[in-house]
Amino acid sequence: MSFKEEFARHSWDTVKEEIYSKTAADVERALTAPKRTLEDFKALISPAAAAYLEPMARLSRELTRKRFGNTIQMYVPLYLSNECTNICTYCGFSLDNKVRRRTLTDREILREVEVIKGMGYEHVLLVTGEANQTVHVEYFKKVLQSIRPHFAQVSMEVQPLDRDEYEELIPLGLHSVLVYQETYHQEDYRKHHPKGKKANFNYRLETPDRLGQAGIHKMGLGVLIGLEDWRTDSFFTALHLNYLEKTYWQTRYSLSFPRLRPFSGGLEPKVEMSDRELVQLICAYRIFNEEVELSLSTRESEKFRNHCIQLGVTSISAGSKTNPGGYAVEPESLEQFEISDERTPAEIARMIRDAGYEPVWKDWDAGLILND
Repeated sequence: MSFKEEFARHSWDTVKEEIYSKTAADVERALTAPKRTLEDFKALISPAAAAYLEPMARLSRELTRKRFGNTIQMYVPLYLSNECTNICTYCGFSLDNKVRRRTLTDREILREVEVIKGMGYEHVLLVTGEANQTVHVEYFKKVLQSIRPHFAQVSMEVQPLDRDEYEELIPLGLHSVLVYQETYHQEDYRKHHPKGKKANFNYRLETPDRLGQAGIHKMGLGVLIGLEDWRTDSFFTALHLNYLEKTYWQTRYSLSFPRLRPFSGGLEPKVEMSDRELVQLICAYRIFNEEVELSLSTRESEKFRNHCIQLGVTSISAGSKTNPGGYAVEPESLEQFEISDERTPAEIARMIRDAGYEPVWKDWDAGLILND
């Protein structure tokens, strides 16, 4: 069964009703269960679980330390292009946002790499808009061949590709791919993606299957919190993760939980999520799945990130620029969204150490994963 078929078996409205009807007894059962199920996850993200935030946080921290020790991996995004052929209501790169576009050249990319390496990074996340005529597979091939010698780990967050295209990129050093569904609510998905290839809900939904079939080492999932009911969207993210782990068991997985941030188009969130609710979600994911990596970006505030690295987060960005050329080439070019935590990587590393954790700039060598 494909995930598209698994997804079709679940009604959004039914799932939402089940989450909101969970009781304190359901939450207590989930906290003490020897192995958590998707029903337990519904309880952990339900309104009833708000009263159990402290025991959830303690358990989440305990499970994270048991699996990941006292380490927090550091990564940084490298934006290659703001060109995009999609219209997305929440993104500064949207086609209908009339701004100057640019795609970095080989020489410009290496200037950005020099600055990023000077910060100490060994893990870089390549990011682009979705413009198949400009930032296509051949462009990605050139970029990977150019920057691969400079980094221990290269990830990508670009437009979804076909299986054979991923198979071409993996031997060139592509380690991880992040692909966010944005929302699993099909009607709202169409509303937020009225034009472009991204408007194809099912093609995006099936991207993790294509990645798994291609043999990617790690993939990242998530939704943009604020587009729809965060509890229901998070359940479908957990459902997707559950399916993928069973189907592509050799692949590692990460989750992100970005909240809608201001950008030049000014979309207001349909659903607000409080800091306490985001803590609840982070803890719920960890209690549900002890193996998944949880990532927190500079979208969140200093205070929130200082607190959450002790609750289940295993990966964190720092010093991020969300515009192509933002580190060296053109610092004032269009940002995809505004960041909140503007501390330098050195300041973040110091904060991590002060909290009793160890910042990790490089957590693997290529030779160690050849037989995975």
